[in-house]
Amino acid sequence: MTQPLPVMLLGYGAATLTTLSFFPQAIKTVRSGDTRGISLRMYLLFTLGITAWGIYGLITGDGPLIVANALTLVPALVVLERKVQALRRGDDRLW
Repeated sequence: MTQPLPVMLLGYGAATLTTLSFFPQAIKTVRSGDTRGISLRMYLLFTLGITAWGIYGLITGDGPLIVANALTLVPALVVLERKVQALRRGDDRLW
């Protein structure tokens, strides 16, 4: 379903803001390598949610959902991978 231009612009604006808001924490985590303050459960749920929203966007043809979730999924997976690696090395604790 095609939305009117103002609605579509609102969607892309909201997608831009929420996606950009995620990047500073992801960059800080990657640069520092410190994942102790990150909840594995939260990142698993967050990553699954992003994936589900992306699939929903593809099914419904919703551009803002597709773009925002595709862009956010990449750093989310990177941070999740760093957290799992830190747990495996024993540099972090699950609880």
